[in-house]
Amino acid sequence: MSDRLIDLEETATHTGPKGVINDWRRFKLESMDQENLPPAKKELLRQMSSPNRPKDDSRANLNRKMSVQEYELLKEEDEGCLKKYRRRCMQEMHDKLSFGPKFEGVHDLDSGEAFLEVIEKEHHSTVVIVHIYKVGIKGCEELNNCLDCLATEYPTVKFCRIDAVASGAAERFSDEVLPTLLVYKAGELLGNFLACTQHLSEEFFATDVEAFLNSYGLLPEKELPGLDDEEENDVE
Repeated sequence: MSDRLIDLEETATHTGPKGVINDWRRFKLESMDQENLPPAKKELLRQMSSPNRPKDDSRANLNRKMSVQEYELLKEEDEGCLKKYRRRCMQEMHDKLSFGPKFEGVHDLDSGEAFLEVIEKEHHSTVVIVHIYKVGIKGCEELNNCLDCLATEYPTVKFCRIDAVASGAAERFSDEVLPTLLVYKAGELLGNFLACTQHLSEEFFATDVEAFLNSYGLLPEKELPGLDDEEENDVE
């Protein structure tokens, strides 16, 4: 086997029990505050992670069983580190399963051409939600505020809004059918909700709009919180 292939095997994340143990070992070593460890533990860490091991012994070192000394070292204060490790694994899996671009905030469309472009040219995996509104119509301002909130929680969804007059189709979107929500994916209309606030209570919030869209299966899974968020919660 070539040295190059051995190098690749050393750096690859292996699956199965051995792979998980080795991945956990590396993560734990990287997470430990090595500066404040006693000399005996520092020496053990050096032996566990020495970059100067002979190449012909690399595979054996990677696949060897964890020693009693390693186990005693790694098990100390594991609860917090295990939470970080689990969160990292979940985030990596989520990233692998996530496709398409991400967006920030609600996009304001200023013309019918911009409206058509966002529907026809957006990534095929992206859900596009367009709010057609008019200033002064009941529910429009509140819905805009709700979409501002949802846009931060669903960055893979492209939220847009356009004034009914600017859309060039004011005759189709009269005051009686506003606010309207249109939902597209890959250029196909998935949802056409005229006067959509009639499906909500008199006073509604972002969670109500979210539940309404979810009832039709139109929103993807929420983004996972980052490691920093979990660490802050642990501190609290």
